[in-house]
Amino acid sequence: MEGECSCSFYQRAKPYIAMISLQFGYAGMNIITKVSLNRGMSHYVLVVYRHAFATAVIAPFALILERKIRPKMSLMMFLQIFVLGLLGPVIDQNFYYAGLKYTSPTFSCAMSNMLPAMTFVMAVLCRMEKVDLKKFRCQAKVLGTIVTVAGAMLMTLYKGHVVNLLWSTNSNVPEVSGANSDKDWVKGSILLIFATLAWASFFILQAITMRKYTAPLSLTALVCFLGTLQSIAVTFVMEHEPSVWTIGFDMNLLAAAYAGIVSSSIAYYVQGLVMEKRGPVFVTAFSPLMMIIVAIMGSFILAEKIYIGGILGAVLIVAGLYSVLWGKYKEYKEKEIEESIIPEAVKGVIKGNNQMVILANIEGINDIEMQKSSEGKRIEATSASVAISFPMPHPQMLAREAPKGLI
Repeated sequence: MEGECSCSFYQRAKPYIAMISLQFGYAGMNIITKVSLNRGMSHYVLVVYRHAFATAVIAPFALILERKIRPKMSLMMFLQIFVLGLLGPVIDQNFYYAGLKYTSPTFSCAMSNMLPAMTFVMAVLCRMEKVDLKKFRCQAKVLGTIVTVAGAMLMTLYKGHVVNLLWSTNSNVPEVSGANSDKDWVKGSILLIFATLAWASFFILQAITMRKYTAPLSLTALVCFLGTLQSIAVTFVMEHEPSVWTIGFDMNLLAAAYAGIVSSSIAYYVQGLVMEKRGPVFVTAFSPLMMIIVAIMGSFILAEKIYIGGILGAVLIVAGLYSVLWGKYKEYKEKEIEESIIPEAVKGVIKGNNQMVILANIEGINDIEMQKSSEGKRIEATSASVAISFPMPHPQMLAREAPKGLI
């Protein structure tokens, strides 16, 4: 009994564990990528190498494990996968890396916290999410989305005093100031907003595509492969120096490999599996956690300063995240109850009808036994066929048919 309970708890907790683990993976990618970009690596080249690594890692698993279940490729399906490669690997990541280069990992993650709100609005417009404001769970989702965005905006617009942590009291990092810094900060903010919009669109289209293309590993491999080809074309247009393609056994290689394996191949696959069961809003609701993780890791590794505004914003983000997840959990439980009630009702109806048929056959058999002595074997066979061919109808059916007979 205890084993069944623990197994049931693990099954319910798997989506939460998967998404929280992904946020740690994304946080590590932000820190490593920031270091690589600061050392002069082109973000266009980084996107190419990232998805080349992702394709090389995920393609063998897709070819071997899904060779029997891979759906046939149609023109419409190919166009959807092509657009997925354009939205995620090309538009989102190039804009995000450019914004990250102009700002900081913590600020980039804070701007990305608009992702749940954008995804929720798009899901409602695409009729993937139903909003009934009369229900408390829907009110919780809407309110949680608003609070999450408010927390992200508070982190962005308000700093306040610096909070000196135990590991950052002795760090002396010069602050960049001036008109040029402000200009880059605004430019980076705009790029991050476009990146977040493309990322939200990617989630919605991925959820739609997975309804028909039911091979998640193959879908991930195709998206990464097409994203690699598209990124190569973009890089040839934007970068004209052959030296930008040079990469060695250094931080640039680590950034490309880590981002490709963890943040592209594994993340796309895991997000697809969770999204198939819980929807795109559930998946994106965990993105605010990445900002908190990055803020702590950034203070360790990059000696970033943490401000009062960041802490207050983080508190609001956690509260909003809890509200959204609570609403999604209640919605999921209601859906489970509805799905369990319908089969039981159908089972009860079938069971009742079967009982009536069995009773009718028993009565027919009794009639046969009574008629054996007088009419012989011919009447026995005839009665049996009548008993089987004409089972007694359900009483409710008789009640519905009675008025017709009277009329």
